[in-house]
Amino acid sequence: MAKKRYWLMKSEPDAYSIDDLKKEKCACWDGVRNYQARNFMRDDMKVGDLVLYYHSNSKPSGVVGIAKVCREGYPDHTAFDCKDPHYDPKSKRESPVWIMVDLEFVEKFPGTVALDTLKKTPALKEMLVIKRGQRLSVQPVAKEHFEVVRKLGQKAG
Repeated sequence: MAKKRYWLMKSEPDAYSIDDLKKEKCACWDGVRNYQARNFMRDDMKVGDLVLYYHSNSKPSGVVGIAKVCREGYPDHTAFDCKDPHYDPKSKRESPVWIMVDLEFVEKFPGTVALDTLKKTPALKEMLVIKRGQRLSVQPVAKEHFEVVRKLGQKAG
């Protein structure tokens, strides 16, 4: 069996929040249009991997909870729908360019672990999300970093 991996996935809360995922219990993570993020979802994410759910473009931006991958990569249907904002005419059903995974709700933290808190936590100094220029919406997280953020999150609020 593959070793469990850990991820951080960003969503703007007005687009799809942790509360939306909590209500729906499971949802597809569609609309990713970055090749590196797509490759992580296509090649590396496995059922059971845990995800730090990050609200971006919010006040404050930060980790708000945990989700779990419940379906591995499959074609992102929004790329085929010309009425969808994520439509990509180069992506065809017979040769899809874009991939999505499904996430399942695990827990919502009592408060946000703000980006500033992540930056000020010495144990997280190597975490990708705090590095300059690191804007990927899907990124790997070391298990040690995941556990530190989980502990901070369970105390947040």
